[in-house]
Amino acid sequence: MLAIEFELLGGRYHATPWDRHVNEGAIEWPPSPWRILRALLATWHRKAAGEISPDRVQTLVDAMASGLPVYALPAAVRAHTRQYVPLYRDKTTKVFDAFADVGAGQIVVGWPDLELGGDARDALATICQRIGYLGRAESWASARVIEWTAAANAMPAASHETGPDQEIVRVLAPVPPSDYGPWRAAEVDELATRILAEKLAKKPGSKLTKKDRQRIDAMVAPDIFAALHAETSDLRKQGWSRPPGSRWVAYAVPRDGRDAPVRRDPRRSSRRITAARLAIASAVPPRLTMAMSLAERVRQCLLKISDGHAVFLGRAADGKPMDGNQHTFILCEANGRHGLITHVSLYAPMGFDEAARSAIRKARRVWGHDAHDVLLVLERFGTPEQMGGTNPRLGDSPVFDSSRVWRSRTPFVPTRHPKASTSGQPRLDSSGLQIGSPEHDLLRLLSAQGFPAPRLVRPMSSTVLGGKETRWSAFHTLRARGGGARAGARGYGFHIEFPTAVRGPIAVGYGAHFGLGSFEPVMNDEDAPVDD
Repeated sequence: MLAIEFELLGGRYHATPWDRHVNEGAIEWPPSPWRILRALLATWHRKAAGEISPDRVQTLVDAMASGLPVYALPAAVRAHTRQYVPLYRDKTTKVFDAFADVGAGQIVVGWPDLELGGDARDALATICQRIGYLGRAESWASARVIEWTAAANAMPAASHETGPDQEIVRVLAPVPPSDYGPWRAAEVDELATRILAEKLAKKPGSKLTKKDRQRIDAMVAPDIFAALHAETSDLRKQGWSRPPGSRWVAYAVPRDGRDAPVRRDPRRSSRRITAARLAIASAVPPRLTMAMSLAERVRQCLLKISDGHAVFLGRAADGKPMDGNQHTFILCEANGRHGLITHVSLYAPMGFDEAARSAIRKARRVWGHDAHDVLLVLERFGTPEQMGGTNPRLGDSPVFDSSRVWRSRTPFVPTRHPKASTSGQPRLDSSGLQIGSPEHDLLRLLSAQGFPAPRLVRPMSSTVLGGKETRWSAFHTLRARGGGARAGARGYGFHIEFPTAVRGPIAVGYGAHFGLGSFEPVMNDEDAPVDD
């Protein structure tokens, strides 16, 4: 069975049912088929209209609207926040923001009777890859097409005997395309009867004019594809109690997913959230050469908010440093044309628990140089596999990408000194490298982090920032506070090639948790500037 897996990157699902006011605190759970199709169409219009033709999308939508899906829903806790939003002058209004907290759980939606050809399936996969949210805009989400392997726990009530641990809810779904023609004819007749009655009440003997009939015909979309495009504000002006082309369907859903708050079992998902990505904004953004300085300030901000959470501190409960580099790497990215830092990516192999994610959400700003603060905006949570890519405009992070060839983006600062014998001759390993040399230390640290031995390592004298060659000596390479083993302040760069593609991030050496020693992927295997 074809299915779509939605992962809520912030752990929360925000969506108000069609017939409810936002301040009622109601949550549309599960996400309705109508909402899912609208999300696919919106993503296509904004991010894929140039690649996928309208005919292909209409074929896809008609196929998905022809049957009702089933769901595999995670356990959810209903919650809300209350905010006072300014109106005008000194007046405010209270707004309830209700949401379902699903933690690291995924929503899986499957269509039992859906059969898609290759073109339609490819179109669906492309659109899903580019979905940014499901529900309201604050419900950040990623989606992917999968084959159904889960156990359904929410399905149409007519096809399922309701158990004691289930309840019936109304879910908004599209009218099947095969039934839309008769449904539309009945709606047009009903509208014509109502409008004629209104005219007769004002003036006996009135009849519907040609203009009246044209207006009535325009009020009901010609097909389900067009109906899904209708703007909510226009529908309310026209007096629709629900979107034309939609219907209420009874679904049997888990009682604990709707009413009573349920404590989530942290073991229910094996996919830990290990990555987060923050966009930055400032009147004077820092250059990538100041990556270590900015990373230190971000860490101090997170430590303060989280009261010294171990994933940011890097120390266990007994105060001893953690083994295995499991705590947070703070990696700065310069994805624009000017060499300025545009994003900060966080990566922790041990995973970000709810307390850590809460601290990341609350991180809003850090101080900047010359009184220009740096604002932090959370873009998404996820894993390197979900977040890696080469198109930052779509939210991709190059540091999490997969490639065979990598090159230094910030300088590698060795942690060991070169070794020499008592006679002053360099001490060599079995491959002929001097023990403790920068290249030898790089290979040692890559192996310690589980990367395969590169088949080629070549030195690089610089990187390119803002279209200009920038030597490693231009980078800030000393921490303002704290220790860490280092062989000196000098930085080095390398072009490395692995036997097979490896996934980032790659950050090694002194200051690796603060933005130093980070590498970027080279997708076309082009030669980076090297020193022969």
